[in-house]
Amino acid sequence: MNRVQLEQCIHEYGKDIFTFCSRITGNRQEAEDLYQDTFLKAVELEEKIDFEQNPRSYLVSVALRIWKNRRRKFAWRQRIAGICTLTEETVKEECIGQENSAEAEVFRREQEMQVRKAVGNLAEKYRIPVYLYYTLQLSVEEIANVMEIPQGTVKSRLHKARALLKKELEVVLDEM
Repeated sequence: MNRVQLEQCIHEYGKDIFTFCSRITGNRQEAEDLYQDTFLKAVELEEKIDFEQNPRSYLVSVALRIWKNRRRKFAWRQRIAGICTLTEETVKEECIGQENSAEAEVFRREQEMQVRKAVGNLAEKYRIPVYLYYTLQLSVEEIANVMEIPQGTVKSRLHKARALLKKELEVVLDEM
């Protein structure tokens, strides 16, 4: 992959990669740092990226590995000398542009927020495949490659995540 192809990759997949970074980190500042580090690593590894294959999956896997390494380093530092606790913001409340919006729009946004919160509350091993499958629309095979786990494991985690979400959202959405 040359510089032109890398720039094309950034242009085509940058938004998807940033969305994924935002979902797994939980806040904008960390997402921006992770996004930037992902493409810096892509520049470093540009000869390993095959533009003919699926560069988006490769970039998502780079972002995921960088994020996992950061969390691992933070956890190690906390064990040695705890400075502050790592908090993942599960949901950032979206601003409603118009205060006089229709009731249906408010209800839809509330439901969307509840779903995001429920997904954010899932354990990491379930949350990451859900984000990859539903947000980036990666196939089970691509998710397996990104996470370096068997396809059957991806399928079972997605199934378990759906069951957990259904159980939690039935209770939450029935209250609304």
